[in-house]
Amino acid sequence: MNTREAKTRLSALLDIVETGKDTVVICRNGRPIANLVRHTEPASKPSRRVLFPELKGTILTDLTLPLDEEAWPSEFR
Repeated sequence: MNTREAKTRLSALLDIVETGKDTVVICRNGRPIANLVRHTEPASKPSRRVLFPELKGTILTDLTLPLDEEAWPSEFR
């Protein structure tokens, strides 16, 4: 389907792809440039603990507080 027709019939095309059975190829000058497909929710990412259970640790300071002058390495003061 060319871009002009796709713009004109966008609502109808969305109805077509909403079923998930069909995709629509949108072309410019006879060359395919995009696929119109149904959106699917991505699978949730596993937590890092699940990925690397051996990595355990405790943060001993509040990382949101600014560092005092002595905490910075001398080359960055």
